[in-house]
Amino acid sequence: MPRSKNTFSSRRGRLVQRAVHAGWAWVQRTGAVTAERPGRLRFGALGEGTRLAFPQGTVFGEPWIHLGDHCIIAEQVTLTAGLMPDLDLGPEPILRIGNGVVLGRGSHVIADTTVTIGSDCYFGPYVYVTSTNHSYDDPQEPIGKQWPRMEPVEIGPGCWIGTGAVILPGARIGRNVVVAAGAVVRGAVPDHAVVAGAPARVVRRWTPGDGWQPPLRTPPPVPIPDGVTPEQLLALSTLDAETIASLQAMEDIHTDS
Repeated sequence: MPRSKNTFSSRRGRLVQRAVHAGWAWVQRTGAVTAERPGRLRFGALGEGTRLAFPQGTVFGEPWIHLGDHCIIAEQVTLTAGLMPDLDLGPEPILRIGNGVVLGRGSHVIADTTVTIGSDCYFGPYVYVTSTNHSYDDPQEPIGKQWPRMEPVEIGPGCWIGTGAVILPGARIGRNVVVAAGAVVRGAVPDHAVVAGAPARVVRRWTPGDGWQPPLRTPPPVPIPDGVTPEQLLALSTLDAETIASLQAMEDIHTDS
């Protein structure tokens, strides 16, 4: 015989679950870092509207980290300036992040020497950017004990860096570049390019004379016209294919006339 359901225990479990979720939501709100509520972190610059979600990843060297306005730094993002905490890195910032940058969950930006990320860059989760690489010149010495090599990294404005991409020391990425998920980037990448692979190579590029080569496989998305309300969009989602086709035909006739 199955046991009868314990209604009281079930209700108590739901209440505990709700309390845990509500408590965690409060912790996330309270632990988030903003210019008005920086907590223990003292960044060299922390722009208006920028928010570091809680829990944060490893953060040190923050006096040499400059964050622009309206950035979104997701949970568990690591931001470091210098090889280790409590170093004097001089008068200039080491890590510069422009306005409107989004760093996805679990990403790492390791700036032992200068790293610059331009405005309006969007990073997927678990992107790794570093200005430092291990060296292995001495075959007798453990690699981890050898002095590393450092080269500045620059990521131009408007880039989209896919999930799990790795940006290596010395990378110079142009503006409006797409870095595919899992790509490993080193060296220079031209403006308006798509790179993929390990090591990454250019697989598509836009130029004023030729447009996108190879050509894009799908037409560009059509932006929602100004003035369209959420209610109207919801109504459109309920239309069947036949109705949509007839409306499109009417629009074509109107355009031709």
